[in-house]
Amino acid sequence: MADAKRRLYERAGAVMVDDEAASDAALAVVALEDDEEALAAVKRLKARGLLVNAVDRSALCDYTTPALVDRDPVLIAIGTGGASAGLAKSLRQRLEQLIPGNLGILASGLSAARDRIKQIWPEGSERRKAIDAALDPGGVLDVLSENSSSNLETWLAMPFAKDLSEVEDMLLTSADPDDLTLRQARLLGRADQIFASADVPNAVLDRARADAERFDLAVWDEKPAKGLTVRIRLKT
Repeated sequence: MADAKRRLYERAGAVMVDDEAASDAALAVVALEDDEEALAAVKRLKARGLLVNAVDRSALCDYTTPALVDRDPVLIAIGTGGASAGLAKSLRQRLEQLIPGNLGILASGLSAARDRIKQIWPEGSERRKAIDAALDPGGVLDVLSENSSSNLETWLAMPFAKDLSEVEDMLLTSADPDDLTLRQARLLGRADQIFASADVPNAVLDRARADAERFDLAVWDEKPAKGLTVRIRLKT
């Protein structure tokens, strides 16, 4: 646990020192197994004016450290006020699965495009509406879509296009909906139209948006409608 805390603090830019060299330190972490040793260390460090985090001993903590989802420059901190580190960790793991790894690229791209966005929408209220619509679920820059960062330039080039046509192919390796990958579940959750082969079970299709239009894959004509079209086949 001490090593894990060290990595967390160093990643945040902290300069780590040991107990003997802590004369100018501001924060202290106590990660000791023995209760009496931990309590003695906490008292000693607090007496020196440091704010102390005692691992797995929330009653002794002056502060707690959150579980972090890092998509630099996007940072999500999950804290429980010391109630349950395990709960914070579990939430972080779920969010790690949901949030695309390239979300930080989208954030950096939006920052770099700030002047262009202001030129396209000079009025603040219209600019906020346009950005909100793009970032909304199913929008061209949907924050949970893996394609959002690559769609940014297209959105800026065609800012008033209501929807972009996008086609994704999905090859299922199982008929069990619980075997869907995270990416496949995301696509089903965003799809506007679904073209599925006859052997794809309804249990899988039911994981899609309720308002998504469904068609037999046999009628696919290579002319997708606006929005996201998902073509689904079951591997045999």
